[in-house]
Amino acid sequence: MDVHLNPLAPLTASPDAPRPRLMRQYELVERVRAYDPDVNEDLLNRAYVFSMQAHGTQTRASGDPYFSHPLEVAGLLTEMKMDSTTIATALLHDTVEDTIASLEDIQKLFGPGVARLVDGVTKLSRIELQTVQAKQAENFRKLVVAMSEDIRVLLVKLADRLHNMRTLHYLKNPEKRHRIALETMEIYAPLADRIGIKKMQEELEDLAFAELNPDARDSIVARLNFLRTAEGGVAQKISNELTEVLGKAGVPAQLEGREKTPYSIWRKMQRKNVGFEQLSDIMAFRVVVDTIEQCYQALGIIHGQYHVIPGRFKDYISTPKPNQYQSLHTGIMGPQRQRVEIQIRTRDMHAISELGVAAHWGYKEGVSPRTDGMQYRWLRELLDIVEHAQKPEEFLEHTKLELFQDQVFCFSPRGDLIALPRGATPVDFAYAIHGRVGDACVGSKVNGRMVPLRTELRNGDQVEIVTQKGGTPSPAWERFVVTGKARSCIRRFIRTQQRTEYMILGRSMLDKLCKQEGVEFSEKAFESIAKNFQSATFDDLLANLGASLQSARDIFNAAYPQHKISPPPKRAEMRPRPTGDSTPVALKGLIPGMAVHYARCCHPLPGDPIVGIVATGRGVTIHTTDCETLQSFANVPERWIDVGWSDEKDKADHLIGRLDVVVINTPNSFGSMTTIIGKNNGNITNIKVTHRTPEFFDLLLDVEVRDLSHLTNIIAALRASGAVNSVERTKGR
Repeated sequence: MDVHLNPLAPLTASPDAPRPRLMRQYELVERVRAYDPDVNEDLLNRAYVFSMQAHGTQTRASGDPYFSHPLEVAGLLTEMKMDSTTIATALLHDTVEDTIASLEDIQKLFGPGVARLVDGVTKLSRIELQTVQAKQAENFRKLVVAMSEDIRVLLVKLADRLHNMRTLHYLKNPEKRHRIALETMEIYAPLADRIGIKKMQEELEDLAFAELNPDARDSIVARLNFLRTAEGGVAQKISNELTEVLGKAGVPAQLEGREKTPYSIWRKMQRKNVGFEQLSDIMAFRVVVDTIEQCYQALGIIHGQYHVIPGRFKDYISTPKPNQYQSLHTGIMGPQRQRVEIQIRTRDMHAISELGVAAHWGYKEGVSPRTDGMQYRWLRELLDIVEHAQKPEEFLEHTKLELFQDQVFCFSPRGDLIALPRGATPVDFAYAIHGRVGDACVGSKVNGRMVPLRTELRNGDQVEIVTQKGGTPSPAWERFVVTGKARSCIRRFIRTQQRTEYMILGRSMLDKLCKQEGVEFSEKAFESIAKNFQSATFDDLLANLGASLQSARDIFNAAYPQHKISPPPKRAEMRPRPTGDSTPVALKGLIPGMAVHYARCCHPLPGDPIVGIVATGRGVTIHTTDCETLQSFANVPERWIDVGWSDEKDKADHLIGRLDVVVINTPNSFGSMTTIIGKNNGNITNIKVTHRTPEFFDLLLDVEVRDLSHLTNIIAALRASGAVNSVERTKGR
């Protein structure tokens, strides 16, 4: 089998190069007929003529007739053996956007099927990355929704983007070229990968790479050309020897040689931090056989004949990639003493590798299935992100997380395969199973052993998620999750919890102010002025007030403009105390996402008298009533909230008690101190040596405790120890 490894040239074109001849109607029809005997010739002819007439004298930046673009897009889709409806959509995809034709015209002339696809593509045609703004993100949101209903929308859009990238060099504006290339690299190439169209993915990446980093690409191309010349036909010798080895063992195989693209070489050099010479799979060979049994037979023969490079074997036949890619990958010290990569697959696997979802196309004319793409978990994940993201920009951020990462494959206890981005954690795994599983996650076992939720998962891990009824996600998870779905679900929960808490705080502030002014609290009075404060509803007004985005005094004055303002309370009255009329906010511990914080200046504990201060953008901060920081809030009484500790101690969080400890400098004194704290069910979270002498250590100790009584018991136990000179509770520092 001849192996062709063609030299790569810079991706430029001479302005004087001859223009390509436009494909004729009959040529397009015959292309489709070659793989589809039931081609809808009438539909294709009418779409061809309509598009050509609609675009008329329009031209592209290259000077070519604009009609050449939809015609080239249609040609690309014939290479993927797409049905007549999709080819007609390609011919018409720019008519609604760039000509006087309307969607109603398309539906009337070509039917609802073509009109629906054209509409799906038309809504997306403005996704040109100006900045990461709402407009671009919103258009991409529409792409996800459209392709979930019919993935042919995505196939047309990818072919459209590929032809635009092939002609990108004709655009004179360098900033526009850069924007389009960046968007191609970040969105369209990963989408092509996710539906398994490897050939299109690699070309999109390389074309974008040529624009984004031309010097790096030119350098790699030059080294590839030099390597090929220096080896003097070694690829053909390797191919001949492998064919002979397999043939003698009775395994008929077709061999194909390939080189990695410049971008894939660059990305691997960056990811592994290695030089060009250290890459072992610049040259790769595909062994194509007839059956799965022959795949494993060929693997055994090759491994028996050549030395295997450790860590290079991957079995994607028993564990396919999410885009249905299947193949055996191995690295060997092969013929001619060359390090080469071998990919072994059947002919069907090879077709899926080249064409992805289009390789097993199931559309028939006149049939309108809801989707052929919903079998892909990643598409369902993107739809979940559409539902959960608050803003278009947030959706785009989460989508890029979902698309643009390498993967690891993990298993549930039942053996279900879950594909996740590299660096994923058990929390990502939980959300990949279901949003409710992620929300209720409280722990995880990896390969039967309990591990922290931030543990990075590895290929082949079996992951069991421990859930708890009523469990809720922690805001801290957002710092280590890597999937867009997990991050969007966590943010959604935080927003919901914060809004509820802000509303409670806002109501409490208004209620307190009304009592202070001798006015009966009335929702109707405040509902009528909500719009004056950019709030659609009374609840929105309360939430904004609780978040300190509005002033309680301003809202009250707007609701009761005739009311005579009472003089501010005296300084001695500033520190609130519980009274029979007050309604303290019950603190049941820090519910994840709740807009409640405990002040680090005084470290309040259950049992301490406390007060809440509404902090701008943070909800309420809890202080002890003797905290010196409260003096700075003396002139804003509306920000003070009466709070109290909940009696439900089993629901309380462990809070921090801070201690000043002086330990005698003798052997085992530190051990005695920590043992005492541990025996009294305390947990040291931080320790700092503030001063040291030959006789003593001065320590600042943070200890997790349930309440003030718990901390007092620990202090008493420490004072009874001979290893401790003194211990006092401290609130500052």
